[in-house]
Amino acid sequence: MASAAEQMAANLSWGQLGKATELRQRIWFTIGLLIMYRVGTYIPVPGIDGAALRNFMEQASTGIGGMLSMFTGGALGRMGVFALGIMPYISASIIVQLLTSMVPTLEQLKKEGEQGRKKINQYTRYGTVALALFQAYGLARSLEAGGLAHDPGLFFQASVVITLVGGTMFLMWLGEQITARGVGNGISLIIFVGILAEIPAALATFFQQGRTGVISTPVILFVIVMLVAIIAFVVFMERALRKIRIQYPRRQVGMKVYDGQSSHLPVKVNPAGVIPAIFASSLLLLPITISTFSGNETGPVMSLILAYFGPGQPLYLLFFAAMIIFFTYFYTQNVSFKTDDVAENLKNQGGFIPGIRPGKRTQDYLDYVVNRILVIGSGYLALVCLMPEILRDQFSIPVYLGGTSVLIVVSVTMDTINQVQSHLLAHQYEGLIEKSQLRGKRKPGTAKPRRAPSRR
Repeated sequence: MASAAEQMAANLSWGQLGKATELRQRIWFTIGLLIMYRVGTYIPVPGIDGAALRNFMEQASTGIGGMLSMFTGGALGRMGVFALGIMPYISASIIVQLLTSMVPTLEQLKKEGEQGRKKINQYTRYGTVALALFQAYGLARSLEAGGLAHDPGLFFQASVVITLVGGTMFLMWLGEQITARGVGNGISLIIFVGILAEIPAALATFFQQGRTGVISTPVILFVIVMLVAIIAFVVFMERALRKIRIQYPRRQVGMKVYDGQSSHLPVKVNPAGVIPAIFASSLLLLPITISTFSGNETGPVMSLILAYFGPGQPLYLLFFAAMIIFFTYFYTQNVSFKTDDVAENLKNQGGFIPGIRPGKRTQDYLDYVVNRILVIGSGYLALVCLMPEILRDQFSIPVYLGGTSVLIVVSVTMDTINQVQSHLLAHQYEGLIEKSQLRGKRKPGTAKPRRAPSRR
């Protein structure tokens, strides 16, 4: 039999959105900040030769340049103030989380609750500034080497570094504000909006190639069917759960005895969501961001890296799959589903898994179950991200129609809708509580109950 919460969630109506004032404010706040981000992608970095940049990006848009532009919402192609995007922050988060699991001091800091979390976030911001400075300086030198600067020199390099680092820090602040005061995960939404804004142009280019005969009609139909199948597969896998039965013992409160209750602990097949794909893509883009604009000035080492780790190359695909699998396990075990915390919470609440002792045995059992589930989850992520990459390289499909972009769009959409539904459910609970309080009040016209005389 469904619980009261499940029945309420099943009867949830989107018509209640008009009554949820706080949720509407959160949605408008999120939309306003995302519009601010999109406007910033069109503000150019000072000192760039616009004509030379357009010619260069037309040549590079089908390869590495198109992939870099996808994760920056087109800002890199226009060399806007957000050209570095949010990738330095993501890369810094990866480094700090890896260090947290390896350095005892940071691991102890992580266990200190809210205060420790703030300190780790501060270290992440410092790492973001360092990585952004490094990438911005490398990009400025690459722009000079590629002949894309009006007046190369120290002043141009300083202006590019200051502008790009400031843009990245502002994006990081926007993402944190959306997460705290808006709806959805701010960092994921920034990448999501950037991809979504460029998809219409990518579709127009794709169909234009079909009209001119560059891509045959059967290939176009196959790509459309493949995209629909990938979207359906992603939705199915993101909603797939492994339910672990939880039993709560009989308890006595005052003179009342409550019977033991049975519930379940839901474990998603992919607890990490879209984060592993974003992390893996950011690592792959790190060595090629600097070299993209340097033309023929790349050194032998960078040329070798680009030759073997370019989009569609076997080593690129192998490294991409390995990073997705690694970050799926790493992010799940350290962030999204920490089995030690879950086991401790169950023990404190008096719950237990039938046949499993509370505490360490429960943690070991959860580790066993989650690790087996992640074999399917990580394989699903790698398949969704790699299969369109292979087909895109074979049939010259635009990068915005690749597996990573489809996965990000679908996953972020589902996560945001789930958060909106959670806010609506909380609003419905508040309405029921207010009604119950009103029912407890005295009805008008009834006699006021007499109070007993007080003793003196």
